Amino acid sequence: MRGEPQSLTDRIVDTLRELGPGFAFVGRQVHFDVGGEDFYADLLFFHVEQLRYVVIELKTGKFKPEHAGQLQFYVALVEDRLRRASHAPTVGILVCGSRNDRVVRYALNQAGAPLAVSTFSYEALPAAEQEALPSEDDLTAALAQITENDQDHS
Repeated sequence: MRGEPQSLTDRIVDTLRELGPGFAFVGRQVHFDVGGEDFYADLLFFHVEQLRYVVIELKTGKFKPEHAGQLQFYVALVEDRLRRASHAPTVGILVCGSRNDRVVRYALNQAGAPLAVSTFSYEALPAAEQEALPSEDDLTAALAQITENDQDHS
């Protein structure tokens, strides 16, 4: 699991399922072979009402700009290998332990795909992408609950 505690990942999956209708769980640690190298997206969902994939990357520490690059990489893979012409563009979400909003803003400034870090820049997403995702308040509450539960089990 590349360092993420299994219980944390399981709770995130369960929480996202509860956030609203339309999310279908596609997989955890979804494998992609790129030129003989192995890569694994943490979580992949498909929103059946919006007809779009949602890639979720999990980082237990503070946000780093390279995390945005990794998320963009996985979004590009899903766009190229899984997305069909009838699907809406793939959305990427990075959930991390903490963030500096200014660093996030610069890291996502030139992003070609709709991306969000925790709840930052949610309002900047186009309306269709916002509809495909849990609300900012729901995502914040879910992350707070996951963090609290993880601390209780430590």
